[in-house]
Amino acid sequence: MIDANPYTKLPRSSYWRTSVVRAAKSQGTVADLWTPKFAIAPTDKTLTTGSCFAQHIGKALTSAGFAWHDAEPAPFGISDDLKKEFHYGVFSFRVGNVYTPEVLKYWLSWAINPDIQDREVWEQDGAFFDPLRPQIEPDGFETAEDLFAARDATFEAIRNGIKDASVFVFTLGLTECWFNQQTGLVYSSCPGTIAGTFDAQKQAFRNLDYPTILDSLHQVQTLLKQINPDIRMLLTVSPVPLAATAAPAAHVLTATVASKSILRAAAGAFTDQHGDVDYFPSYEIVTHPGLGRDMFEPDRRGVTPKAVAYVMQHFFEGLGVTPTNAPPQETDADKAVAAALEADDLVCEEIELEKFNANPD
Repeated sequence: MIDANPYTKLPRSSYWRTSVVRAAKSQGTVADLWTPKFAIAPTDKTLTTGSCFAQHIGKALTSAGFAWHDAEPAPFGISDDLKKEFHYGVFSFRVGNVYTPEVLKYWLSWAINPDIQDREVWEQDGAFFDPLRPQIEPDGFETAEDLFAARDATFEAIRNGIKDASVFVFTLGLTECWFNQQTGLVYSSCPGTIAGTFDAQKQAFRNLDYPTILDSLHQVQTLLKQINPDIRMLLTVSPVPLAATAAPAAHVLTATVASKSILRAAAGAFTDQHGDVDYFPSYEIVTHPGLGRDMFEPDRRGVTPKAVAYVMQHFFEGLGVTPTNAPPQETDADKAVAAALEADDLVCEEIELEKFNANPD
């Protein structure tokens, strides 16, 4: 007879063999992997932003009949290809990839008070590019005034979108970033890679640490609550490895693990401190070898459509959304998984770094 101790009454999910190993052998989902802190109903308007992996969540929510909120829709009559090229409908706002909470802070604080926005502009070949979202206009803006007018439109979309929303989903992507040494402005990408010109006297590399990420998440929540006191947050960490690292003397593999570990730890600590903040383990589902699945494309960086579908199966199972207990017209999980299988055309700015690889073979 086994004496009672703290481990004798633990559920199956607390033991590796009866949870992870069982899922690996059956090739099914991991039972009870995610127990949401709060319900997300099909009628709850949900916003998504962050790294490129966040696009999967938005597409799956839409396909499942959930109220994914496109707060900054494209002008009427634009083709689907042009919408994507100009970053409409990619995230809930036309902000491009937001890889760090630092950049998210800018969008939120500037939306609340546009007068405090940094007015740095990248001018190149007679065109003007936004340092926070250089790809949204492929050929740049014709004038700086046009650039800031487009920002004003996004600020309005952010304010109105958050006021109307119930859930804000943010996918953390990177700790590495570049910033203006004179103003402190953190860029969304390194100047000179997508647009702009790199100046070593003006711009510098920074690798955000755990305290900085955690503090920024708290500031993000404070800003969100200024607009909508009732909004809830759902955090994820992107499983996509770094395309390249600028960390001194670092290998891209170790830099990736370090970056994702910091993001995951900060997301966990932040979630533990707030009842209206939750974390969904997309990162763990994709990256952990214990599940015995090949989750990555041949480049070992891109996540396969089947892996994305597997992630979203866990998401909808956690929410209690299945074809047997949810009205198809409202929440069709099968349809959402099918959409995830097709969602292999993400808009990812970081991959642009690969074109600068001097040793591609």
